[in-house]
Amino acid sequence: MANDFVKTFVQMCNYLQDPRHVARFQNFCGVKGTFPVKPTKPDSGQSEPDFQGLRKRAQHGGQISDVSVGNGATGDATAPQVNGMQGDNAVGPDGATAGGDVDSARAKPLRKNSLTGDVGQEFLIHNKFLFYLFTFGTELGNEMFFIVFFPFLFWNIDALVSRRLIVVWAWNLFVGQSTKDMVRWSRPASPPVVKVEVFYNSEYSMPSTHAMTGTAIPFCLFMLTYGRWQYPFLFGFSVALSWSVLVCVSRVYMGMHSILEVITGFLYSLLILAFFQPILDKIDSFYMMDHYAPLVIIVSHVSLGLVAFSLDSWSTSRGDTAQALGTGAGAALATHVNYQLGLLADPPLSSLPLTLPPMTTSLVFLALLRFLIGVAALLVTRMVMKAVTIPFLCRLFELPSDDVRQARQHMKVELPYRYIVYSVVGFSCVCVVPLLFRILNLA
Repeated sequence: MANDFVKTFVQMCNYLQDPRHVARFQNFCGVKGTFPVKPTKPDSGQSEPDFQGLRKRAQHGGQISDVSVGNGATGDATAPQVNGMQGDNAVGPDGATAGGDVDSARAKPLRKNSLTGDVGQEFLIHNKFLFYLFTFGTELGNEMFFIVFFPFLFWNIDALVSRRLIVVWAWNLFVGQSTKDMVRWSRPASPPVVKVEVFYNSEYSMPSTHAMTGTAIPFCLFMLTYGRWQYPFLFGFSVALSWSVLVCVSRVYMGMHSILEVITGFLYSLLILAFFQPILDKIDSFYMMDHYAPLVIIVSHVSLGLVAFSLDSWSTSRGDTAQALGTGAGAALATHVNYQLGLLADPPLSSLPLTLPPMTTSLVFLALLRFLIGVAALLVTRMVMKAVTIPFLCRLFELPSDDVRQARQHMKVELPYRYIVYSVVGFSCVCVVPLLFRILNLA
């Protein structure tokens, strides 16, 4: 009986991992590939398949290059190197208008591959609404969203919820990226999958960390705010579930993950949330009050980063892990400083549940002003720290600094760079910018 269950479970996993299901979903949503026709072999009369999604890594002098297994890793060499939408009435590979659909457009991935610089291959979009919807969904799991979301929540709505969310986000990303480096599954093969996004295509894919963060953030937000803020349970749960589903489905639409990888990321994230739910309050209290908290924060976050970086050969996913851990460390240190200086402004328990104030023009203007000034301060902080840190690290390790992208391929540059820069950004978000608001009478 047990053997039958295991066999059925393995068969189900293999079924859900099949890239053809991703290709069918993309086709259903109006995404069509423009894969070049392979020349036929004289002895077989069959075209040679192209599996550019199957990749392996090779290490050369401390750097990692992405080596394709099979042909066509860089896509169609004749395709124009302009990313994004490129017009209506797209022309397919045979020269005919794609499906005769006047709403169709030829497009390329919006961003280059973060490791190889590959710009990806053209594809055809027959449903622009779904393209923009799932592009928005996948952005909910990207760096820029968190740069915007966490500060806005901290400065304008609820600082306690924001700093606890950062704890869950950092640990969630660390666990997800580390699991990827242990499992080492490649992205879905292309063809048949169309790579609507190629930015993360060189990294491993099991589980989907977009699905993990896209599940952890909304459900943790719901978990932390329900009962603390006054709103219906069904409303909060519906928002969290819709957010999570949109992010998860967008990763299949983008051709970055199989159905199995997305489901695993979703369930994995719920498991991590179940672990953190009873101890988040204790973690937050420890960060605020314990005299040894700064030492524990620095040692634990740096140690976790070193563990993650030692699991596999170097790629930018390790940089993302260091960035999350650095941000978490900076925010935690700032929480300790704020508490010691008496700058925390958490509402007393007697005032719960909280209610949103009336949306007046002055309130909206003040929130937007705080957000714009605060984000500008964070971006300037990041720019200055980046301009100082990378050249310093290059000189320290005797590496050329004229090509920043090339320098950051080295782990000994990227790891401390991400930690230093984003720990300062996290500290500024939680401690420095609120002090700036007090000086400007915007608090």
